[in-house]
Amino acid sequence: MEVPQPLQTLAKTGAIVAGGIICISFAASTTIKVIQSATEAKRKSTAKPCQGCKGKGFHICKLCKGNATIQWSPLYDPIHINPCQCPTCDGHRERLLLSSNGQCATTRSANQSISS
Repeated sequence: MEVPQPLQTLAKTGAIVAGGIICISFAASTTIKVIQSATEAKRKSTAKPCQGCKGKGFHICKLCKGNATIQWSPLYDPIHINPCQCPTCDGHRERLLLSSNGQCATTRSANQSISS
C-alpha cells in the first residue's frame, strides 16, 4: 500500500516546520543562558559584598540567635518552658537577607551598577 503524494508532501512540510521551530527554540534558550551567565559574571566582579550577609545572602536568625530553637510556653507565668523550633528561620539557623525591595543588598547594588 502506497501513501498518496499530497500526504507525503504534507508530512515533509510538517517535519521541516517542526524542525525549524525546535532549532529556533534551542538557539533562543542558548542565547538567553549565555547572556545570563555573562551578566552574573559581571555582577560578581563589580559588586561589593553585602555588610549584613558578607555576600552569602543569609544572616544568623535574630530570634533564636542561631540556636534553631526558642524557649516558649503558652502560659503567662510558665511552670515549664518547652524548647520549640524557631518560627522565624524554621530551624535552619539562618534567614535570607532581604532589603525593602526583596533583594539582598549585594544583588541590588550589582543591578544598579550593571544598568548604569
